[in-house]
Amino acid sequence: MDATQTLPVLTAEEQRVLGALMEKCKTTPDYYPMTLNGLTAACNQKTSRKPVVEYDEATVVMALDSLKKRGLISTATGGSSRVVKYKHNFAIVYPVIPAEVAVICLLLLRGPQTPGEINTNSGRLYEFESLDEVQAVLEKLADPAMPYIMQLPRKPGQKEVRYMHLLGGTPEIEDDVLPEEPARKSVNELENRLSKVEQELAELKAAFDKLMKELY
Repeated sequence: MDATQTLPVLTAEEQRVLGALMEKCKTTPDYYPMTLNGLTAACNQKTSRKPVVEYDEATVVMALDSLKKRGLISTATGGSSRVVKYKHNFAIVYPVIPAEVAVICLLLLRGPQTPGEINTNSGRLYEFESLDEVQAVLEKLADPAMPYIMQLPRKPGQKEVRYMHLLGGTPEIEDDVLPEEPARKSVNELENRLSKVEQELAELKAAFDKLMKELY
């Protein structure tokens, strides 16, 4: 990527339209590029979407127009149909490979995901060989030199870290995710108390042994 190129800050509607095009490019290639009607239905799917939305065609058209100005989508016509169809150009505008497009697509459509969730949900977009491969792609996409995604701080009670895309800009991190997790804090306190008890027992045993020697 050239040094002057940066990620766009997209609206929620633009993110959904771009993500839907990325997804359908892989999952329904026979119907890609997509008609406006098909794309609107893809945006409004009840499955594999967070949040679920109900866009009308006018909303999708506005998002398409904006994305086209940014060079992120283009139109396609030809064959027996005169209907205008749409396709994404993300991998043309930015130097990303299919595995990376799959990860970005999932984050656009489903919101923040853990590496395990990405590995589970990516099957129709890209077949990762292992969780390690997913992690390697995430680390590359989060490279500070040109980050497409970022790792979110763990919330209390969470075991796995989550990642989110940066195509909507850098998010403001809520204060409640920053402090040490209560569970971990409690474990540390218990470990410290146990260590102190063990030390006191050792001292008592040593004193008892000394007393017994003096008596006998």
